[in-house]
Amino acid sequence: MKHHLKRQLRRIATERPYQVAAASAAALVLASGAGALAAGTEEAPTSAPAQATVAELRDAPAAASRGEARLGTAPSGAAPSSAAPSAAASSAAPNPDLTRKAAPKPPSRKILNYDYQAQTTFYNCGPAAVRNALSAAGIDRTQDALGAQLGTTEMGTNSANDTTRVLNAMVKGDPYRTRMISGGAATPAQMDQLQADVVRAITDKRGVVVNVAGSATDTNGGWHSFPGGHYIAVVGYDDDGRLVKIADSANPATASYWMTTIDLANWAATRGYSA
Repeated sequence: MKHHLKRQLRRIATERPYQVAAASAAALVLASGAGALAAGTEEAPTSAPAQATVAELRDAPAAASRGEARLGTAPSGAAPSSAAPSAAASSAAPNPDLTRKAAPKPPSRKILNYDYQAQTTFYNCGPAAVRNALSAAGIDRTQDALGAQLGTTEMGTNSANDTTRVLNAMVKGDPYRTRMISGGAATPAQMDQLQADVVRAITDKRGVVVNVAGSATDTNGGWHSFPGGHYIAVVGYDDDGRLVKIADSANPATASYWMTTIDLANWAATRGYSA
């Protein structure tokens, strides 16, 4: 019995620490596993948003690129695209200045077909000039009818503003404009303007009416003097407008003559014309 107790004590003494150690190790392993499981269970909710945030950051440039693409802009720092331009971008509309046909150059010389008529009274030069100019456009009006529209009296017709008004009332599109030449002589610019206006009107088959005053000489040396004022019609031009053909209602013996545009511009100084 005594011997047996000794053997039991010796067994407990030798085996207990091992069991305790084993139990401790097992407990430690179990604790570690439980801790790991617990840790995995607690960290999962926090790690998921972190992963979502990374995904959102990873996708952000793509989303920005789509938005910028809608706005037609490239994202900041993006490399230039090497894609070929679209057909719409490469097929630009033609330049109208290159495709539009240039206006034909006016002829160097043009004379209108017109029906001349001398003035019926000494003061009817205004209505007669308007009538002669209108006849070139195929418009037939009497001097009396035109005189009523112009407000012509024995004192004559007031100004080129009246002839412009009546011509536009007769001709479709209101193409006539009044040009006044102030001063005792025309300037070079006014001479050039008269030349251009005559060429444009005659090319458009419209006669020009000019209010003149004083004296002028035609290309044949004929002298034409109207100190109190007079109206004549221009029905043609030559030399690109440097010469003009005048239909003058004052004297049927000299129903028409040629004059330089420079002389006509000076003849119209202090007055004006309708073209």
